[in-house]
Amino acid sequence: MQEPRQEIVLVRHGETEWSLSGQHTGRTDIPLTEHGRSQAQLLAEQLGDRQFALVLTSPLVRAVETCRLAGLAAQALQRPELMEWDYGAYEGRTTVDIRRERPGWTIWADGVPDGETAADVAARVDRVLDELRAAEGDAAVFGHGHLLRVLAARWLGLPPEAGRFFGLDTASISVLGHERETPVLRGWNAAG
Repeated sequence: MQEPRQEIVLVRHGETEWSLSGQHTGRTDIPLTEHGRSQAQLLAEQLGDRQFALVLTSPLVRAVETCRLAGLAAQALQRPELMEWDYGAYEGRTTVDIRRERPGWTIWADGVPDGETAADVAARVDRVLDELRAAEGDAAVFGHGHLLRVLAARWLGLPPEAGRFFGLDTASISVLGHERETPVLRGWNAAG
């Protein structure tokens, strides 16, 4: 049996006004800040001459723009499954604000009213993981903080709520791979 050698490079989009302020940005389609665009351009240097058999991106503008500025838009395919967690009634609100009403609240343990559950997000990323595993080589995924954290947890065979252990900064690169046949984290949250 041949050991899997495929790596999946996860790229979180660059800074936006809401990521800077700590507002939950699910389906609100806001662009990168000027700093976020600079971050995305630096990603091109970090990704270097790496070749990808498959490049996927969320259709939200902050991910698409990051992908373009990182130099991979020409081969990128948009997948609605890669959209950020639907925060429902908590869209645009900060954790501090939400905790005034719900002390101790976390998205991982408590969810959101009128939005997605962790299981809903996991169902979406599981479909993406099937597509990534079928790729004939390395793959890149441009997406969002909570979504990519759930994707990493699912890659490792963990429940989606385990994504709480994988902090992820804007414009960061993380790498999923294998040790022999076991899915592992090869690198996590490397910032430009």
